[in-house]
Amino acid sequence: MSHDAPLDPARTAVLTIDLQNDFLHPEGAYGRAGQTGPGLPELPARVKPVIDAVRAAGGLFVSAQFTLVPRPGGAEPLIAPHLKALRPFLTTGDFAPGSWGNAAVDLLQPPDYTVEKVAYSAFYQTRLEYILKALGIETLIVGGIVTNGGVASTVRDAHMRGYRTILLTDGCGAFKPEVHEATLIALASVTEQASCEGARRLPGLA
Repeated sequence: MSHDAPLDPARTAVLTIDLQNDFLHPEGAYGRAGQTGPGLPELPARVKPVIDAVRAAGGLFVSAQFTLVPRPGGAEPLIAPHLKALRPFLTTGDFAPGSWGNAAVDLLQPPDYTVEKVAYSAFYQTRLEYILKALGIETLIVGGIVTNGGVASTVRDAHMRGYRTILLTDGCGAFKPEVHEATLIALASVTEQASCEGARRLPGLA
């Protein structure tokens, strides 16, 4: 899906999915467990110029950050069974609200708005839609990790809610490049797609 309709910068937001320390920093939860994928640590540097361009034109930046809800007394946080099976290394303190690991990486600090999310989609049981509606946002430029998980779920939910979405093809990634590429193909019917460089030249921003 590709359109040339100009953006209204004042109604545009960059939305990043899970570009946070516990996923990307070597000392974060995934880094300590040796869990990463090719090119994932470089994603914030690719997305940052898009954020800068949108802000300069009058738009904003929303960071959606995966969160594990803590239990009292230091017990293991609330973790969905499927995630615990996939990532058994996750434990107390990982992705905790307000923690360093839960925060967006330093390069992306500070977001204009931060949304804690507990599942794949940034819309599921979060305040994201309230923020977007209150600010009159109509277009979302989306990047983050992983393409086939949080990114795809969020883009599909945004599409169902009537938002225009532009997916950053080199501003998101997966643990396997072939999964990333297959997901871009699968999402082509529900979202516009552009490289990070191309997004900075979109009508309304350039």
